[in-house]
Amino acid sequence: MLRGAALGAASPLIPATAAAASATTGRDRGGARAARSVSFRWLGTAGWRIDVAGRTVLFDPYLTRFRTGLFDGGLDPQTELTTDPALVDPHIGRPELVLVSHSHWDHLGDVPYIAKTTGARVIGTETTYHLLTALGVDPKQISVVKGGEVLDIGTITVEVVPSLHSRNKNCAYFAPGTLNAPPTTVPSTIADLPEGDTLAFRVTAGERGPSAFLMGASDFDERAVRGLRPDLAMVAVPTTATTTHHYVPRLLNALDTPGVVVPVHWDNFELPLSGSPVRDPAMNLDAFLAQIAKASPATRTVVPDYHTVYNGDMRPTVQ
Repeated sequence: MLRGAALGAASPLIPATAAAASATTGRDRGGARAARSVSFRWLGTAGWRIDVAGRTVLFDPYLTRFRTGLFDGGLDPQTELTTDPALVDPHIGRPELVLVSHSHWDHLGDVPYIAKTTGARVIGTETTYHLLTALGVDPKQISVVKGGEVLDIGTITVEVVPSLHSRNKNCAYFAPGTLNAPPTTVPSTIADLPEGDTLAFRVTAGERGPSAFLMGASDFDERAVRGLRPDLAMVAVPTTATTTHHYVPRLLNALDTPGVVVPVHWDNFELPLSGSPVRDPAMNLDAFLAQIAKASPATRTVVPDYHTVYNGDMRPTVQ
């Protein structure tokens, strides 16, 4: 997801207090034992690391967080792609799967390095496939999906959900387009990574959950998400200029009011993960939280931190 409003000065995050603390995740899916068997780490932007019984899944892991001008007054489309292993390696473990929502740099940028150094299987669109192979990833490591697939990967089930990319006040967004063949040159700038269709994912741990709905952009296919009923919903915060109609109430209703909603993609993703999250001024996080409270009063909201490990109920674990 890319921002669609004018930029202002970034301000430090004041952590939100989780509401309705007595609420629990799971619709009779296994209770506390199942929740303890899973851990969630927010990787900033839309990214997550999910660990299930010693197995690791990454979603949209963008960790290098290089500067493009996006948060400094003007995006430079010719910004060179770069990956810094020293910034990536401490956060990823030994992933078996990397799920990619779409191919913009703040979602795909570090995936080629992760795939080549860990051997992880990447699941994404045809555009993601062509970009990764052009960047040197073994085609045998990449699974192309369109949405609707339910992939049984041992103790983890991944349901692929067709989705949509958010749009700005002009109903547009950065670098649209899809690839049906390899690019003519090796991608080297952020403009060389088109969106290439957008996916969401429902990841379920074991037979009894918990399940998490993962988004990479603040729009969705309402019919596609009905019936998913996730325990947790990692929901992308829209920009103040979004044109997605009644985004929050429509989404929560279609998901059957998840027990926990975790806002994502509201941080300045060009600042290091070593610090505390700093809000993107184009994202109105407070208004988003208020909309959740109004649309679904029983839902607990958890504003994540980079340095906290959460269990399957999205409560901090004791380290």
